[in-house]
Amino acid sequence: MAMDCCGRFGKALLIGINILFFLLGVGLLVAGIVANVNAIADEVLPALNKVELAGNDLGNFLNSVSILVIIIGAFVMLVAGLGLFGACCEVKCMLATYAILVLLLLLMKIAAVVLWFHMRGVFNNETKEVLLKSLQENYIDESLNSTNDISNAWNYAFLTFDCCGVNRVQGTTNDFDLTPWCTTSGDCQQTNAQIPRTCCVGVTESNYKTQAPADCYASVSKDYNTQGCYDRFQQLVQSSSAPVIGVAITVMVIELLGFVFAIVLCKQTGSESMAV
Repeated sequence: MAMDCCGRFGKALLIGINILFFLLGVGLLVAGIVANVNAIADEVLPALNKVELAGNDLGNFLNSVSILVIIIGAFVMLVAGLGLFGACCEVKCMLATYAILVLLLLLMKIAAVVLWFHMRGVFNNETKEVLLKSLQENYIDESLNSTNDISNAWNYAFLTFDCCGVNRVQGTTNDFDLTPWCTTSGDCQQTNAQIPRTCCVGVTESNYKTQAPADCYASVSKDYNTQGCYDRFQQLVQSSSAPVIGVAITVMVIELLGFVFAIVLCKQTGSESMAV
């Protein structure tokens, strides 16, 4: 039997949906690769891995998320290709397989959105306390190549994220006062510095030792990053929420439409193929 008007419309819409679906998969794949390469510098990971987020090290968790996005992107492209072929050639078994896979993807997206909101809730004052403990127990020097990898990671974090300490730095009394750098040895303990040179505005890995102004690290009066790293990390998490949720909802709507029209087309398609 030939397809009715609804079937022909469903076929055309299913083809269009899967073209868009395929492009979204490409976008996820590229975004995941870029995030995996550029999101968190390897030098910063030792500091972040001292923080547990929902039972996982924060640094490793962020890397795992980028890998998961790559896998989902590739899977979405595969499913979209299956849907395109099944719709164009009107192959019933492929359309049925496509509908099942789309339904599974939809359920996975719903679970991912719930998990995302849970992760945002976990990033709270308890996380701040763990970060502060990591800084105060391990920060020994303002260099990038000290004997303590976590201390080095904090300096890389200050340079990378334009933040300083864990809490907001408001003067010479700050989070560094109880670190080994201030209590045992180092420029702070010798009263030559109040915050690390890596906290100064505009400095880089190559020039922070020579270009950091004394008004920044010695007197903490200007030219330093006032924002604490906890607020900065939280800001990064929250700023990514809106686009992540927006994309997830868009993809879920497309997947729901794809599922519905795949079922419609499947009911009007023979076991192999039929002419329109």
